[in-house]
Amino acid sequence: MNQFFTQPQGAEAAPQRRWSRTGYPPMLTATAAWHVLVLAGCLLVPSAWPWWLAAIFANHAIFTVAGLLPRTSLLGPNWTHLPVGARNADAIALTIDDGPDPVVTPQVLDLLDAFKVRATFFCIGEKAQRHPEIARDIVARGHALENHSQVHLHTFSITFPAALRREIDAAQRTFEALSGERPMFFRAPAGLRNIFLEPVLSKLDLRLAAWTRRGYDTRERDPQVVAHRLLDGLAPRDILLLHDGNAALTIDGKPLILAVLPRVIDEARRRRLRFVTLREARIDD
Repeated sequence: MNQFFTQPQGAEAAPQRRWSRTGYPPMLTATAAWHVLVLAGCLLVPSAWPWWLAAIFANHAIFTVAGLLPRTSLLGPNWTHLPVGARNADAIALTIDDGPDPVVTPQVLDLLDAFKVRATFFCIGEKAQRHPEIARDIVARGHALENHSQVHLHTFSITFPAALRREIDAAQRTFEALSGERPMFFRAPAGLRNIFLEPVLSKLDLRLAAWTRRGYDTRERDPQVVAHRLLDGLAPRDILLLHDGNAALTIDGKPLILAVLPRVIDEARRRRLRFVTLREARIDD
């Protein structure tokens, strides 16, 4: 079985396997057991039903909060850094979300070519179907094309398992048909998790990837502010997040990512860091 990694917190952090063959994280197993316990309590002491109901609400509140934390590992393995290993000792990953965009993405690809940098593009399947030539160009230029869902549902975090699997699998099939390569990584829309997400990802052989640093470049118009957010404390094994889709515009109307990338790349190289795709960063035993 391949190894999947939870949130490493330093040089000694070690990879962990998926929780089980079915991919169920301990919190999901625990909540199922908790519901059984509460049901038994209701049957044994029905007069205490307000307390049993409160226990159910508390359980659901915990999962709701966990789902709002994109970088948590409570709901399953989650790449927030690159895995620990010699190959990643001086590596960082640039990830780019919400494309492909017919105007911005080609310019991003040209810029990355000029700097000889490979990135990981988390694309939306529906957009890729509208702009198949750009999706193919991402792969042709040596970048990784990964799964950011088929339609980027705003209700993703509360979607039921069957619909969740259809949404993610539809994107898998979209990208495989367009590029000939099946995505290995998944990033949830807006990073919002779903209690049933990890079992679905496990069945589709996908790794969940969050980020270490983000620039909030969909709403911030000052490239200096975004660059500072990405570079302040930048360290080996960091995963950076920018957007080619829904990118904010600078004061002079330029897509923010195009103004930020040269600064980030130059400074990262000054710190002797090299860019890799998430696929290149994998360490499998």
